[in-house]
Amino acid sequence: MLSPLDSSIVCRLPRVAIIGAGRVGSTLAQRIAEKNLADVVLLDIVEGMPQGLALDLLEARGIELHNREIIGTNDYADTAGSQIVVITAGIPRKPGMSRDDLLKTNAKIVVEAAKSAIAYSPNAIFIVVTNPLDVMTYLAWEATGLPRNRIMGMAGVLDSARFETFIALELGVLPADVKAMVLGSHGDLMVPLSRYATVNGIPITELLDADTIERLVDRTRNGGAEIVELMQTGGAFFAPASATSLMVESILLNQSRLLPVAAYLQGEYGLKDVVIGVPCCLGFGGIESILELNLSNSEREALHISAQSVRKNIERSQEILAATSSI
Repeated sequence: MLSPLDSSIVCRLPRVAIIGAGRVGSTLAQRIAEKNLADVVLLDIVEGMPQGLALDLLEARGIELHNREIIGTNDYADTAGSQIVVITAGIPRKPGMSRDDLLKTNAKIVVEAAKSAIAYSPNAIFIVVTNPLDVMTYLAWEATGLPRNRIMGMAGVLDSARFETFIALELGVLPADVKAMVLGSHGDLMVPLSRYATVNGIPITELLDADTIERLVDRTRNGGAEIVELMQTGGAFFAPASATSLMVESILLNQSRLLPVAAYLQGEYGLKDVVIGVPCCLGFGGIESILELNLSNSEREALHISAQSVRKNIERSQEILAATSSI
């Protein structure tokens, strides 16, 4: 006869805490649970909302054929022991609003969320999704004191997916056959690397003329704003959730996938003390390595211009937070 297992030796299932139960956060909770990656804790300051969303997702488990635990809460104590913490909390973009316009409000939200979450999950890996993403990731790194391998921003995966989508639509090919890489900040100064974009290994420079490629690059840079203008009442959430889910999957399953993510640099690409999108291998340890591509002079210059913009906004946000804390 089998004896009951001692609860102290039962291996706990992986847990992902999502801070912010808006459209991105709730869709990400669905992605993670239905891909059977981890149990999910969905946290929001609005009472009842995360609890209701969690119950709704639980009621779909029998249909989606998974048994993941999904908790909705307003209490950070319920996120304790999470392997990954994803911060999506903050106000969304509105028509005519740039990501930088979000700086003042979202800086305070992200810093408070990061400090609260790390108190209950000191060994977690953090993924920041809140915009302006590169700046928010830096602030979260600063607030938590985490080693740089354990904190990153979701940016390049989404931007690369948009570039791939526009290439596939232009050529009428299967999106899965298109591979692209976008570096830099998550905004107008991102750096899509056209010469690294391929369709089944064939460079798009062999398939498209220079003017068409530049048009697709411009559309990629404005991909988020295009959706905001169309929707009027909010921004993208399906694709951002999918991009974040891919990062979570690579970490939890130790896949070591090479993905473009916003990382804290200490000399890579000639950049220091800034968060910017670069190719990284993601596994159990978070960012396991950073790949330094052999960039052309123009690509390297564009990446540095992008980083300068991020650095300027980091300094602005630090001033805002300092002024707020002194009141």
